[in-house]
Amino acid sequence: MPVEAHIKEHPAWFKRFEAVWTPTILIVDSQGEERYRIEGYLPASWFRARLKMGIARVAFMHKKWSEAEKIYADVAQSDAGSVAAEAIYWRVVCQYKTTNDHTVLGQAAHELSERYPRSEWKLKSDPWAH
Repeated sequence: MPVEAHIKEHPAWFKRFEAVWTPTILIVDSQGEERYRIEGYLPASWFRARLKMGIARVAFMHKKWSEAEKIYADVAQSDAGSVAAEAIYWRVVCQYKTTNDHTVLGQAAHELSERYPRSEWKLKSDPWAH
């Protein structure tokens, strides 16, 4: 359920969640645990992709690998600016968690190397390349 709070009306919330910039969007799970954070304004398509990344992270943290994988795949296909490479990385982690098939990690390293050779997510996948 979305909740909106203005800093002047709820300063304690901003302190509790360590919000240092506006807007700050927190994606929390059903236990109230923060799972993803978006800070600052973004173009609508990038913002939507970040929201999906947050939803995927909630599923991931609750070990709903298949659900998270589908969301990450959707973001990766949308080529949503700054998060597509990250979505590919986490998509394959979900595949690995589901199957224990380590070969998918190498495939993702190759995909990231081709599509996003200068990204931090390509660098993080380098140990997977064989």
